[in-house]
Amino acid sequence: MFSDEEPQLTEKTITEQFSFADLGLRPELLDALAEVGYEEPTAIQREAIPSLLEGRDLLGQAATGTGKTAAFSLPILHRLPDSDRGDTPSALILVPTRELALQVSEALHRYGRHLKARILPIYGGQPIGRQLRALERGVDVVVATPGRALDHIGRGTLVLDTVRTVVLDEADEMLDMGFAEDIEAIIEEVPENRQTVLFSATMPDRIEGIARRHLTDPVRVRIARTSPAPGEEPKVRQNAYIVARPYKPAALGRVLDMESPTAALVFCRTREEVDQLTETLNARGYRAEALHGGMSQEQRDRVMARLRGGTADLLIATDVAARGLDIEHLTHVVNYNVPSATETYVHRIGRVGRAGREGVAITLVEPREHRMLKTIQRSTSGPISVEKLPTVADLRARRVELTRAALHEALKEEDDDREAFRVVVESLAEEFDIMEIALAAVKLAHEASGAVTEEEEIPEPVLRPERSERRERRGRRGGPGRGERRGRGPSDGMTRLFVGIGRNARVRPQDLVGAIAGETALSGRDIGAIEIADRFSLVEVPESTADGVIAALKKSTIKGRRTVVRRERF
Repeated sequence: MFSDEEPQLTEKTITEQFSFADLGLRPELLDALAEVGYEEPTAIQREAIPSLLEGRDLLGQAATGTGKTAAFSLPILHRLPDSDRGDTPSALILVPTRELALQVSEALHRYGRHLKARILPIYGGQPIGRQLRALERGVDVVVATPGRALDHIGRGTLVLDTVRTVVLDEADEMLDMGFAEDIEAIIEEVPENRQTVLFSATMPDRIEGIARRHLTDPVRVRIARTSPAPGEEPKVRQNAYIVARPYKPAALGRVLDMESPTAALVFCRTREEVDQLTETLNARGYRAEALHGGMSQEQRDRVMARLRGGTADLLIATDVAARGLDIEHLTHVVNYNVPSATETYVHRIGRVGRAGREGVAITLVEPREHRMLKTIQRSTSGPISVEKLPTVADLRARRVELTRAALHEALKEEDDDREAFRVVVESLAEEFDIMEIALAAVKLAHEASGAVTEEEEIPEPVLRPERSERRERRGRRGGPGRGERRGRGPSDGMTRLFVGIGRNARVRPQDLVGAIAGETALSGRDIGAIEIADRFSLVEVPESTADGVIAALKKSTIKGRRTVVRRERF
């Protein structure tokens, strides 16, 4: 249990040279770390490893990408006996997803290669016979998802009597996925005198409850991402773009065209959204792959193989499907919708900007989500910069720059094959100016690169007026209420829109209000008088929002119909 005076969670930073050898790890592990290129421990490794080597329980709060896998893996491997290890595991690591089980297992294999450590991942979606045979041969460390671990325990094929260390990795994710009871049942099967290690990106009350029940006088470590020094740019550049819902696919494609990511992870809310967006981005020329819970394990494996092999550069996924994924070369994270919780936002953007590398976090914000974005900004104190969407001119300039950069690189390289084209240039130079020849060649190279010019600009979004502005406008407006006929033009600050559907289609004022409020950030109180005729309707909206309302309604339906929407003609 916790001691009465629990040490407070504090941020730790490394301020002096410190090596893995200073942590007291055995030579075989130091050799393996040197071989994979690790030179010095991260903050979480420096704080956690000494306590874990002493056998202490540990409660750690650390985001993905801080090095926590090595923080708990190295002490487990360090304590493996040189001989007579037996057939049953000495350590059990519980993780939320199959992907994380594989990643942790691979890390343990790399670190423990000189110790000949026997590591076994067990998870659903893999033939159980293979796991049974490996357990029969004997293992040192089992990395398991809770459901499959319980399955083996019930069969009597996973015996935990000799387990000395239990690790709960990504504990908050396991609870969110409904594994609370499974975890409790598994821990009941492990000896009471074990060492227990719990890592979580967040520390809700449920995590604290597990810690109180199962950890004994734990060391508590909290590692926050290092904030940039004054005047320095943050490692993760955070940009937001406000865009109406109908234009989001085009907006995302345009932003990605400008960013040119090496690999990007795009988060969507639903499976349907994942599939639709994947199809849209592939049509735009990206190599996009979908990942969601409706896919079989074989499909998921193929997707991850293509991403890690470099044959795909965009992964479009739901939160649940992406849990536990660790994509080393990831450069961009995209929130296709504003996350509903600040912790979700922080966890997502923590996937980029690791190990000193720069990363980019992009959030597309529907007008109705603007308030949630402000909440996230206040909660994280993060520098989320709200940018204007790139224009068609911006996109053209960017594509021309990419062509210029490609030609510049080609000219810097020594290329004997280039000489074969000299005769072409020389023969053309007899008839044309050399600059004209170069311009034509660059134009052909630009077009051959697949550059496509977009013709349609994305309209400015409609943002809901601030409350004080709405009150002031209502005070100025006065006059007849909604649905009453006006003999004159619209009120001050308002514009009247013509909507080509009316009483004959059984349209009611609430249908028009609902259509506008559903597609923009305007509320019913922001909408002025509504007049419904047999074949059309007139609706007053704030002048500053008119173009955005028109654009949004053109992309949507009213009473199941697409209709003409424009400013009223006097």
